[in-house]
Amino acid sequence: MLNSVTPARMTPENRRRQLVGIGLRKFVERPVQELSLDDVAAEAGVSRGLLFHYFPTKTDFHRAVVEAAGRRVLRTAARQVDATGQEALRQITEAFVRQIRRRRASYVALVFGQGPAPEASGADPMGTLRSGLTDLVIARAGLDPAGRPVVHGWVAYVEDRALEAPADSDVDALVAHCLWALNALGAPTRVAAVPEQG
Repeated sequence: MLNSVTPARMTPENRRRQLVGIGLRKFVERPVQELSLDDVAAEAGVSRGLLFHYFPTKTDFHRAVVEAAGRRVLRTAARQVDATGQEALRQITEAFVRQIRRRRASYVALVFGQGPAPEASGADPMGTLRSGLTDLVIARAGLDPAGRPVVHGWVAYVEDRALEAPADSDVDALVAHCLWALNALGAPTRVAAVPEQG
């Protein structure tokens, strides 16, 4: 007679991470509001009821997935910075632009398909992402924290430019333009002017 081996039980934190990870993979394929909790639970090998043990409502699960997607964007931008000052500013801008362009569909889903309004749940995942990028720029580029509102607005501008630029547009030119825009906004730093187009 063969001994059956029961797989080790996951800790609550690991189970929660697993469920959010499955949600993140599915989030790339469809808006967060269309994520099927039954599909997520089935892929995790748990019941729908157990999923609701970790996330009391569907909105809570959707919010956790969107927040995780935002953290992933921020980690990717931060991981690619190995400088300070102006070079750090350029690296962060380039990393952010390239990530949006590489994963445009999922980023659009993140921005425009995040589900319930922030006031419904008391959280704003996109606001948290933009604030995190703002803090990263200020810290790594050595900017004056008093200029935070300007930098925060600029982060949203960079996001918009990356989303709106044609797929075949030059990333270096786009980054140079975004750096020029930060200077034009009056941020407490000096960046190189956009080279004239010939």
